[in-house]
Amino acid sequence: MEFKTGLRTNSVPRVATDLMIKASKAVTDQELKEAAAYFASIKPRSNISVVETDTVPKTHVRDLFLAPMDGGEKEPIGQRIIEIPENVEHFVSRDARARFIAYVPVGSIQKGRALAASSDLRVQCAACHGADLKGTAVAPGIAARSPTYMFRQLYDFRSGARKGANSEPMKPVAEQLSMEDMIALVAYTASLTP
Repeated sequence: MEFKTGLRTNSVPRVATDLMIKASKAVTDQELKEAAAYFASIKPRSNISVVETDTVPKTHVRDLFLAPMDGGEKEPIGQRIIEIPENVEHFVSRDARARFIAYVPVGSIQKGRALAASSDLRVQCAACHGADLKGTAVAPGIAARSPTYMFRQLYDFRSGARKGANSEPMKPVAEQLSMEDMIALVAYTASLTP
């Protein structure tokens, strides 16, 4: 397969890689320190609004993500998380400022807050992920993360699909969680500031 330019598909990544290697070799230690300081100074921002609701927009799969259907029809949420871009075209065009709406069942945030602080989980979330759930030296930040992403992680811990060395502390916690518990936890953590 070839592009209209005549380049073979496997030559484009090689050209880009060669250019990046050449550019990176030209960077001085001082420029590298300045770049690191600049990127470290950028404060994370949430790109998700969590909305508790009984009904959600009907959706369809578009390019591997959910998008609202035309017409504005609604359906019951049940025990689901529906995460969609606020503006589909911004998301499709890879706008770094694209925002998302995560619809969750009513009461999920409060239930998740209580569950995250409960000793019923053997270990409270803050014990590893920090008091503000923004991460520690031993565990990643979970505040303001995509709830559908976080749900998949919990589900994988529970099912045993996540088997890395650092996943061991999560397995006994996740094994105790019902689907409803997982939805509540991720609704709560997504509602936090990063």
